[in-house]
Amino acid sequence: MEPGQPSEKTFAERVLIVIGLVVAAILLLVLVYFTFDVILLIFAAALLAIFLRGLADLLGFVIDASESWRVVIVSTVLLAVLIGAVALLAPAIGDQAAHLRDELPNSARAAAGYISQYGWGKTLIDQLPSFDEVVKGINASTFLTSVGGVFSSTVGAVGNFFITILLAVYFAAEPKFYIYGFIKLFPKRNRPRVREILFATGEMLRWWLIGKAGSMLFIGVLTWIGLSILGVPIALTLGLIAGLLSFIPNFGPILSAFPAILIAFIDSPVKAVYVAVLFVVVQLIESNIVTPLIERQTVELPPALTIMFQLALAVLVGGLGLVLATPLLAVIMVLVQMLYIEDVLGDRETDVRAKVSEPDRESAA
Repeated sequence: MEPGQPSEKTFAERVLIVIGLVVAAILLLVLVYFTFDVILLIFAAALLAIFLRGLADLLGFVIDASESWRVVIVSTVLLAVLIGAVALLAPAIGDQAAHLRDELPNSARAAAGYISQYGWGKTLIDQLPSFDEVVKGINASTFLTSVGGVFSSTVGAVGNFFITILLAVYFAAEPKFYIYGFIKLFPKRNRPRVREILFATGEMLRWWLIGKAGSMLFIGVLTWIGLSILGVPIALTLGLIAGLLSFIPNFGPILSAFPAILIAFIDSPVKAVYVAVLFVVVQLIESNIVTPLIERQTVELPPALTIMFQLALAVLVGGLGLVLATPLLAVIMVLVQMLYIEDVLGDRETDVRAKVSEPDRESAA
């Protein structure tokens, strides 16, 4: 055997290994790309499972029952409350939603007429297509196609909703089965660290959900009260919309403010300004009182990074990506902190992780 032959063989093996790793990475990225909707669905189920698990743990202080039964009780009570709320509020919200559907076009026309009084407003309105042009552009085939698309997307959304709930109940009823099953996929020497990362991530998401639920309730009730004081019609529906959309940071408050401002514009532009000021004040109170309380137990997300991540997921997967972008980004930051900054770089001074209490850290270890 020639002296240079072993080194050439070693070099060839290294090249093949690198090529194999690159091909495996590409295949993994392709798999993630085509199954990203499923991954987000599983992540949404995990979020809901953490929420149910938190309520079940609180119920454990009152009822002496197994973990699975507490989750079943909590899920049943939440479902009963949801059905009762729908039965009580559905007639009023249905009438208000119909009123909102009828009045929004009139509000848009009134706002367009008011803006057209100014030079810049007239230029802007002239660039937009008229209502008649929009109607003429809709033919029977495009209408039926759009109706079919809406129907199929609605059916898919309802199906995904029930699948998410079913997965969440299973995850919450037996969390140890899934957590420790996932941990066993790693070598024994790495399992304690994987367990620590999973517990830290779960603790961060639990506090994030608690804070977000309180924030949504706060914004919804305060917006409802404020719109009622201002005399804006359908205040209950608009408050409910504001509370639900506040789950989406940055974009949710803007989306919820538009219908309220347009409805107020029917009475007067001044009332529309008051409504806009109300939404700004509610957001300022929430961001300076509720959000700091959340950030004590969760990762502090940079606003610019959050907006970019929201836009990226919205482009990739649509509305579901926009809704889940913030908690998913928080999880990614925890993983980067613990896996890369701490384990790879060895920097344990800068901590952007969820602030887990010492007893939780000890139990996680």
